[in-house]
Amino acid sequence: MSKHTFKPLFLFLLILHFIPLSAQTELSTDELYTHARTAAFEEDNYEKAIVLLKKALVKSPNYLEVSVFLGRLYTYTDSLPKARIVFEEVLQKETGHEEASLAYANLEYWNSDSEKSLSIVNLGLDQHPNSEKLGLLKAKILKDLKRFEESRTVIDQLLKNNHEFSEARSLLGSVNSSAAKNSIGLSYDFIYFDKRFDDPWHIASIDYSRQTKLGSVIARFNYANRFTTNGAQFEIDAYPRISKLFYAYVSGGISENKGIFPRYRAGFSLYANLPASFEADAGFRFLAFSGNTWIYTVGVGKYYKSYWFNLRTYLTPSTNSISHSYSLTTRYYFGGADDYLSFKIGTGISPDDNVNTVAFDPENIYKLKSINMAIGYRKLLWDTNVFSIKASLENQEYAPETKGNQLSLSIGYSKRF
Repeated sequence: MSKHTFKPLFLFLLILHFIPLSAQTELSTDELYTHARTAAFEEDNYEKAIVLLKKALVKSPNYLEVSVFLGRLYTYTDSLPKARIVFEEVLQKETGHEEASLAYANLEYWNSDSEKSLSIVNLGLDQHPNSEKLGLLKAKILKDLKRFEESRTVIDQLLKNNHEFSEARSLLGSVNSSAAKNSIGLSYDFIYFDKRFDDPWHIASIDYSRQTKLGSVIARFNYANRFTTNGAQFEIDAYPRISKLFYAYVSGGISENKGIFPRYRAGFSLYANLPASFEADAGFRFLAFSGNTWIYTVGVGKYYKSYWFNLRTYLTPSTNSISHSYSLTTRYYFGGADDYLSFKIGTGISPDDNVNTVAFDPENIYKLKSINMAIGYRKLLWDTNVFSIKASLENQEYAPETKGNQLSLSIGYSKRF
C-alpha cells in the first residue's frame, strides 16, 4: 500500500472511531433534566438550566415535567411571557395538568391577577379534585378576592380530608380574621401569690378590633388592682400588612398610674411568612416607669401537622449585663385556627404579658429569675364566638435568694361581627 492510499484510509478509520464515541457521550433527556436541576438548585445558574431544558425538549417535546420546570425557571427569571407560553402549551397537551396548573396559577396570583389565577386552578381541580396544593392555592386566591365564605368552605374540606394539613389551618386563621370586620372582647385575670403579696391581683380588659385595608387595629382598655391600688391603661395595637410575605406589629400604650402599669409602653415587630409553614419575627418593646427599659425580641414559629411551635427570646440590656428570658409555646389544633389546646414553658419575664409587666420597673423589683408554665384552651363556637381559658404557674425570685409562687387564672370571650 502506498503512502498516498494509506493516509486517506487512516483518516477514514479515525472518523469511524469517533462517531460512535460521540453518540455514546450524548446526554439523554433524563440526564439533561437532572443536570438542569443541579444547575438551578445547586449552582443558582438559571440560564444554564434553561439551555439544558431546551435541549431536553428538542429530544422529547412531550416530556411535560421538563416543560413545567422550564416554565418555573422563566417565572423565577421574570420572563413571564415565556413562562405563560410554556404553561399554555402544557395545558393544551394535557388539560388540567396538576403541576402546570399550580405553577401557572401561582404566576398569575403573585402578579395580582387573582381572577385569571382562579380560573386556572379550577380547571386543574376539575381533573384533580383531591389535590391539596391546588385546593390550598384556591383558598388563598378566594381570600385575596375577599370571597371569605368560599375560601372557608375550601379549607374546611381540605381539613376534613387531612386533619394534619397545617398550612390549611394556618390560612384558616387568616381568613377568619379578615372575614370578620369587627370584634369585641372581654378578659379577666386573677393572680394569687403564696408569699410575695397578701392580696391577689385583678386585671380586666375590654377591647374592640377592626379589620381595615391595611390590616387589623385593636383598641384596648385595661383596669387593674395591684398592691390594693387601682390603675388604668389605654393601648392601641395594629398589624399592618406590608406584602404577602411581610406584616408588622405596632403597639402603643399610656397610663396615669405609675407602678400599676408603665407610664408609656410601645412595641414593634416585623414578621415574615416563610416557606414550609415557618414564620420568623424580630422587634423591640419599650416600657417607661420611673426609668426607661428597652427589650428586644426574636422569635421563630413552625406549623407541623396538627401542631404549632413557637420559640421566643427577650433580651433586656442593662449597664453591666443583658437579662434574657426564653419561652416555648406549643399548640395542638383539634380543628380550625380557634380550636386548640396550648402549653407554654419558659424562664424570665415577658413584656407582652400584662400580668407581669410591672416586673420590669427597676424601682419595684429585683431582676427576676423565674420558671413558668401555662396551659390553655381556645374554642370557636357558632362561627363568631371565641372562648378561652388559661392557667399558669410561676416560681419567681422576687428578691435575692427569696422565691415565691404565683398562680394565674385567665378567662376570655370575644364576639366577631
